[in-house]
Amino acid sequence: MPDPLHASSPACAQTLRALSRYPDRIAFAWPEGSLSYRGAIDLIGRIQGVFMRLGLEPGARVAFLTANRADSWCAGVAAQLARLCITWLHPLGSLEDQLFQLEDSEAEMLVVDAAAFRDRGGELAAKAGRLKAVFNMGPAGYGVDLLAAVESAGHASAQCLAGSDDLATLNYTGGTTGKSKGALRYHRENAGAAGAILADFEIPEAARYLTVAPISHVAGTKVLPTLMRGGTVHMLKGFDPEAVLSTIARERINFTLFVPTMIYVLLDQPVLGKTDLSSLELVLYGASAMSPSRLLEGIERIGPVFSQLYGQTECYPVSVLRKADHDPQRPELFLSCGFPIAACEVKILDDNDQEVKTGEAGEICVRAPHVMAEYWKRPDITAETLKNGWVHTGDIARQDERGYMFILDRKKDMIVTGGFNIFPREVEDVLSQHADVAMVAVVGIPDEKWGEAVTAIVVRREGTNPNPDELINLVKTRKGSAHAPKQIQFVKQLPMTGVGKVDKKVLRAGFWSGRDRMVG
Repeated sequence: MPDPLHASSPACAQTLRALSRYPDRIAFAWPEGSLSYRGAIDLIGRIQGVFMRLGLEPGARVAFLTANRADSWCAGVAAQLARLCITWLHPLGSLEDQLFQLEDSEAEMLVVDAAAFRDRGGELAAKAGRLKAVFNMGPAGYGVDLLAAVESAGHASAQCLAGSDDLATLNYTGGTTGKSKGALRYHRENAGAAGAILADFEIPEAARYLTVAPISHVAGTKVLPTLMRGGTVHMLKGFDPEAVLSTIARERINFTLFVPTMIYVLLDQPVLGKTDLSSLELVLYGASAMSPSRLLEGIERIGPVFSQLYGQTECYPVSVLRKADHDPQRPELFLSCGFPIAACEVKILDDNDQEVKTGEAGEICVRAPHVMAEYWKRPDITAETLKNGWVHTGDIARQDERGYMFILDRKKDMIVTGGFNIFPREVEDVLSQHADVAMVAVVGIPDEKWGEAVTAIVVRREGTNPNPDELINLVKTRKGSAHAPKQIQFVKQLPMTGVGKVDKKVLRAGFWSGRDRMVG
């Protein structure tokens, strides 16, 4: 039996409380308009009413394909209040990957940002078999215009009908088999995440938070904390460096989140030195490796405002490297992924789940209230990952005597490029189907801009001469631009292990020799 006395408040209920606290403040702003806290509650209530009239069962999955929009975010909250479970499709994903997620999650409703994804949304709506309802943010020529439906529905009070034992989110991550895995959370696991972020991340009071990275991913985890601080979420729909810099200056932005690639582009903008960035108090970065030399340049040119986050879909956040840790006099900490947050117990364990000695290498293993419940429909991988009471992250690290963690390598072969997790098998599977490719191995190699560059090492079929651009475009078409190799290298043969497998350790060693491999 559920224990109501000790039940945690769902994050969607925390959202209603935060919005009720500051009714006259601006909750969301974007280049064309804004939405007050009071207006956001009203919009959430209206959307909740529309969703509830569908009569879907509690826990039914609602998929979202959207750019950064206030009404899309409000629709996600409305779905959760109505006891529905939300799953965000990756905005840069391929049609094949998005269809897989729709089918695997058993989504019964799809909500599409018509302005950004009208055509892709139409393809998904036509091909996904289980959908009972398709809504669009604006007219699209298919489905129901949710904004029009909300207007005709009239006012409805937002109410939290969800309990801690209801499904809340199904977030998809990469998988070593080439298929995504869905990390499932009930409201009890989601409840403490915003509080954990507020406790350890130095988010300013009355934050003016600029979202540039997709709110479907890590940038979205800072929306509720911003509202709990009484702040405003400023939304841009993509990374336009000039728009980012002008928005920071005009709106006096004091808090934002970037992947390192975005920071590099900003540092290379000629107008950076002429832009007033004095309002910035916190720039969070993470999701991929960051060049220490460029980080130092950022501190010198933008200010001591940088803070690194570390976590993964299965457990976020895990650790943080705070602003004071970014000391140019102690640059060795630039290679650290931070100190564990208060809400997370972290240990470095060996293959037998025994704690290693300080300074020795082992796997980062974590436990926390906000850890996922399981991988959806993957009991075997769930048992492997959630073993002996720990989330096994797959990241190999050492911990110094103070508790700071330094990631050395990844247990699995994941490549982190420009803030996205890429699994080589997915790219290899595409390239190996090309008629001119005899063998292929994909690795990440160090890259100043991307952190790691996806690189395909190809053995040609005898008598052929494949075009590198053709191979790159094949992956781009099938998997999306993030998966596309930055370069193709042709070799006569690949190094093999004694049991006949491609030896990726040997392949990587030539590229990574003398360099630390790290993750943010």
